[in-house]
Formats: sequence, structure tokens, C-alpha cells
Amino acid sequence: MLDGSLDDRAALLNDRYKHHAATEVLRRALNDPDLGRVTLVSSFGSESVVLLHMVSVVAPGTPVLFIDTQMLFQETLDYQLEVTERLKLTDVRVVRATEREVALNDPDGTLHQFSTDACCNFRKTVPLERELGKFDAWITGRKRFQGGERQQLEFFEAEPPARLRINPLAHWRSEDVQDYMAENNLPRHPLVSKGFASIGCAPCTSPVKPGEDPRAGRWRGSQKTECGIHFIGGRMVRAGATS
Repeated sequence: MLDGSLDDRAALLNDRYKHHAATEVLRRALNDPDLGRVTLVSSFGSESVVLLHMVSVVAPGTPVLFIDTQMLFQETLDYQLEVTERLKLTDVRVVRATEREVALNDPDGTLHQFSTDACCNFRKTVPLERELGKFDAWITGRKRFQGGERQQLEFFEAEPPARLRINPLAHWRSEDVQDYMAENNLPRHPLVSKGFASIGCAPCTSPVKPGEDPRAGRWRGSQKTECGIHFIGGRMVRAGATS
């Protein structure tokens, strides 16, 4: 159907799903005509296997977009192949910048040393946007406990001009994530055991110390907290801005 404004649709969906658990939100969202064409965007990071497993149970043919920045840890690339095969996901699409974009923007691979925002933009945001143009909504693994602008997340949020975001795990606690992985015997990202709590590109990700925020290892020493794929029109969507 996809009628009405994005904000109205997000509000309607949040009201419709407010009493559902994460798995049921995902199951129903993948078949809800008010959402249209849906994809899952996954980094295959430290907690990604939870949503990937849910999708594999509910609808293994769901398109999964994996952003290969061409600066990822080898462990992440290996893990992506392992999880895809183990969960029997049948439509994982690797998204990356073109050779021409790399040649124009970062020919020597040092852009991240001077502008992490520019690096994330051409390696992640622009390629992902090209692929997301084929869909009406996308599933993210963001959660309230991750802090920052995520603290007020709802299951559904508007992403102008024409898409919705689905956050099935918005209300989960960190313990819920760990319990789900243990109960379903899911493979862990190999870098987790080395102290990496949130895993991005190799040059910009470091281990975290006990007691640190899980995302403290991302762009350590800078004010940057998001790569840009959760920005709208080039600006970060702050808590409550789309509801």
C-alpha cells in the first residue's frame, strides 16, 4: 500500500507492533504491505549474527546488503563467508565503492587519516545508498543500549524522502544479545575474543578496555560516533527527529 507520509506510516507501524517481540516484529515486517520491499543491511560485526539468524529462520531469501569498505579486517571477510554458509542465506549482496570512486577519492588508501567522514561517505554511505534505492525499507541492528542518538529508538522510523528503517532489536539489552547467541549456538566474530566490541574498518577500530563503552573503539580519539549510513540528507538523525 505504502500510503501516507513517512512519519505517519512509522507512527502507525510502531503502534501496530508495540507489543511484539523482536522476532515477531521481523517476521511480520517482512510480509507487511505497508513496508513494501525490505532488505537487511549487515556489517557482519560483533552482534550481527543475531538478526542474520532471525532472517535465516523466517525468510532466508531476504536480500542482505554487506558493505565491504575494502578496508575491513580479514577476520570480518572470513566471518561473512562462514555465517552466510552456516545460516544458508541465499541472497547476500556485497556492496562496495567502484574502482573509479576509489581512484578518485582515495588512490593511496590514506583518506581516513585526514577525513574519516569523507572516507566513510564514499566507501559506505554512497555505495549503500545506490543499493537501498531498490528498496522501500531496511532492517538495522541498532539498539537503545548503544547510547547516543540511539537511546530513543523505536521499531520503525522514517528516513526521508521515501524509506523506512526497521529496528527489531531496539529494545533489547546487551544481555539479550549475548543470551540469544548462546542459546542458538551462533558463531562469534573472531575479533570479539581479542577485545573488539564494535567492529568497523581496520584502520579506525581498536579494542575496548573493561568498563568502556562498547563503541569506544570506533574512531577513538575523535568526536565521530557514526559512519554516516544512519544520516539523512547528510545530517545525523537525532533522537526523536523522525517521530
